[in-house]
Parts: sequence; structure tokens; C-alpha cells
Amino acid sequence: MNKDNRRFLIIDIIALIILIIIDQFTKKLAVIYLMDKEPFSLIKGVLEFYYLPGGNKGAAFGLFQGQRAFFIIIAFLVIAFVGYLLVRIPAVSKYRLIRVMLIFVAAGGLGNMIDRVFQSYVVDFIYIRIINFPVFNVADMYVTCGVIILGAYMIFKMSEEELLELNSYVSLKKSSDKNAS
Repeated sequence: MNKDNRRFLIIDIIALIILIIIDQFTKKLAVIYLMDKEPFSLIKGVLEFYYLPGGNKGAAFGLFQGQRAFFIIIAFLVIAFVGYLLVRIPAVSKYRLIRVMLIFVAAGGLGNMIDRVFQSYVVDFIYIRIINFPVFNVADMYVTCGVIILGAYMIFKMSEEELLELNSYVSLKKSSDKNAS
């Protein structure tokens, strides 16, 4: 790994930590100010802060309730894969957005994994009332936005040649190691 990649990896780790702190801080605020209280309406009838009683012991939309170990393992695997990608993807401007979105995905996964490990449930508190969308949190937004932006960027902005080049960096096959340069 060259000097630039190490520097970017350190920046990535600092960004990851900051995002996790923001997520955990908002969840702490939700517990302090929203638990056992009436929802706080930001936009009447549209958006409110609402503490989900009992926490979320499942996945998105309440699926797979009570599968704590499964979610911890999946989060660990996703975070390990993101770490692998961040080490392999060169620290050049054309991959900056990819690296940033990977950091958001990892921060969201880690933020919710921290909740599952230490409390056995995830604190959810953001509710879009107008469409009755399931209650979610900041970590969920990180993952959702990260995946959507990353996918859209790779599908609509990257050429086939750029995708092949990116694949050559992250491939497990023993080809020329482009990260060494």
C-alpha cells in the first residue's frame, strides 16, 4: 500500500468514527428526549421523531425479528468486505465518491451493530407519518443513501471500462497488483 492510500485510509477511518459518533449521539438523544413521550412533530402530519417502543429487534420493515446473532454476523461480513474494498481501491479522485459511499455503508452497519451487541435491539426514532414508513434511524439513512448513490453512480456514471478497471483492483484473482504502484 502506497503513502497516498495509507493517508486516505486514515481519513476514511476518521470519517467512519465521526459518522458512528453522530449516529450513536442521535440515538442517545432519542432515548433521553423521546422514550415514553409523545412524538415530536417536525412537519405536522409528515415527519416526526418517535421513539419505537421496545426498540427494533429485526431488520428493515421489522423483518426477521429476534435474529440478533444473524444480524451481527451479516454486519461484520459487510464491514469486513467494505474494509477490503477500501484497502484495494486506489486513492484517486475518480474513486472518491465510491470510497465515501462505502464509508457511509460501513458506518451505518457499525452503528446498528453497536446497538445490537450492547442492547440487543436498535434504537429507531425517525418516522415519516405521511406515508406510514417504518420508523428508522441515522445509521439506516447512511446505509440506504450509501447503497443507492453508489449503485446509481456505478450504473449511470461509470463506463464499462471504468467498472472493469475497478474490478481489477478488488478482484481476488492474482493479476498485476495495481495498488502497489
